[in-house]
Amino acid sequence: MPNLNVAVIGSPEYAKGIGKKSTVSDITFYDVKRGDVTLSLVEPSKYPEKLASLFFSASLADMAIMVVEEIGPVFGECVIMMDCLGVSKGFIITKGYMTRDQLAPFIKDTVLESYRFVEDDPIQIREMLLAEAAKTRHDAEQPENSGSVAVDHFFDVRGVGTVVLGCVAHGVIRKHDEVKVLPQGLDAEVRSIQKHDDDFDFAVRGDRVGLALKGISVEQLDRGTVLSTDPGLVVSNDLSARARLVKYRLNPLKAGMVLHVGHWMQFEPARVESVAGEWREPELALSLQKGLAYPRGARAVLTHLEGGKLRIVGTLQLR
Repeated sequence: MPNLNVAVIGSPEYAKGIGKKSTVSDITFYDVKRGDVTLSLVEPSKYPEKLASLFFSASLADMAIMVVEEIGPVFGECVIMMDCLGVSKGFIITKGYMTRDQLAPFIKDTVLESYRFVEDDPIQIREMLLAEAAKTRHDAEQPENSGSVAVDHFFDVRGVGTVVLGCVAHGVIRKHDEVKVLPQGLDAEVRSIQKHDDDFDFAVRGDRVGLALKGISVEQLDRGTVLSTDPGLVVSNDLSARARLVKYRLNPLKAGMVLHVGHWMQFEPARVESVAGEWREPELALSLQKGLAYPRGARAVLTHLEGGKLRIVGTLQLR
């Protein structure tokens, strides 16, 4: 079942013209299913008030739809977030008097420079996205041996028990897998797997899944919990990593600052313990109240919620 995860940014509820609303919280999902091809669209429904809402939506995305009604700090922050996360495929829709030429200087040298400008026609956009989704063929014959799911919602279902919603971040998750629940360090079993309300024996990277779990309660879960069979994942409260600050940031980072580190569906506060080296690419030591789960070499987004109009600091190369 080919699936495409699409962040829809810039116009609240624009996605309702493309798909059917499903899960609603600080991020809102809309689903499309045609035959065995599916779309999972997600909007940052609490942005710009909550930067985390934008991060979560963009972090899930294989592609993005950017709806631009005006050029301002919010648009700029969205461009920087997409660029930091490397969401390199997408569509741009202009509204009002906005034109491609007006936008060109503001997206130059960012991932949005490669986005296609398309007409404001949700039905036609749905068709284009379904065509893109159909190109994503999963290798069902030789899937990887391990994988991880980043959890974004969880709840208790009468007669079923604990159910989580999330996306397969890498590899494969199979029915009856024994998974580590991270960073909590607990264990659980995958009782069943659903993708867009159909039952499956396994799910692979990019699939949006609902998993029924055995051996864990909803009280033991959080947004950002990682379910994994990958023994190579790192879980740490202390990070030593090189940052790359966005070019628009004017001031260096300093010890004592409280930033947030975003990776998969985790968005955790981190205190800067030390800063060394060139200020635009500093070596940072960070301490977190809650452990971060990640594969070695992953890239995280660094933000400063008290940073005014520019809350995105840059990226962090995790070791």
